[in-house]
Amino acid sequence: MNNTNDITASFGTLYLPKSALVFYETKGANTDVYVEHFDMDKNGNPINAHPLTVKEASILAKCLKTDDEKNQAFLKPKGILPTNILHINPSEKGTVLWYTKAQQRQLYFVDSLQIPNGIAHVPSMLWFADKNSLTIFALANNRRPTEKTPLHHAPFFNIYEKGNVCMGTVNVEIKNSASVEDFIKAWEDYFFNSYFSHSLCANLTKKNVVNLWESLINTDKPFPTEVLKTNNKTLKNLL
Repeated sequence: MNNTNDITASFGTLYLPKSALVFYETKGANTDVYVEHFDMDKNGNPINAHPLTVKEASILAKCLKTDDEKNQAFLKPKGILPTNILHINPSEKGTVLWYTKAQQRQLYFVDSLQIPNGIAHVPSMLWFADKNSLTIFALANNRRPTEKTPLHHAPFFNIYEKGNVCMGTVNVEIKNSASVEDFIKAWEDYFFNSYFSHSLCANLTKKNVVNLWESLINTDKPFPTEVLKTNNKTLKNLL
């Protein structure tokens, strides 16, 4: 490699050290703590050591409170809860269960599948996700699902038999402060804006999945729900 490129601009936001705290503690049964504050020079070296002031402690407390508030905002709705959301677990490792009706979506395929990129109708879908992983299923109709609603294998590539999605090299970044609306939009965008590449499980549909999407892409044909295969589970199994 003879040529080099300056790629520092693509690293994202650059954070520079501004200050540092050093905590000192006495030995013995009755310990005492002393906190020293350091400023940083332009090279990142600590200078101007002095006891932590009340003002500096207040600024630190405000920063910590802001981060805590962001974490508490995770999966909170912006307003009235959207009707397509079925269940929310708003803990730190929270999950959301939602569904989408049959719709047209832009789809992308790797060249080796020999399916052109384009718009096609997709079936009604059930989505289950946390910050790091996504599981999807297909639904036979657009009605709001209940606990007894049977689930079908999702008729897509990059899907395992249990419905979990292989995201490949997609860099999934869900913010700790994401509202539930932002959370579900992010996952739907991650899924549909990535390239479908290969089948991870045979016979997820009653029709060859390559032939299926070849027949649907860039047409106005509705998705043929008769090709969906049940997986012997209901929505209740996800709760």
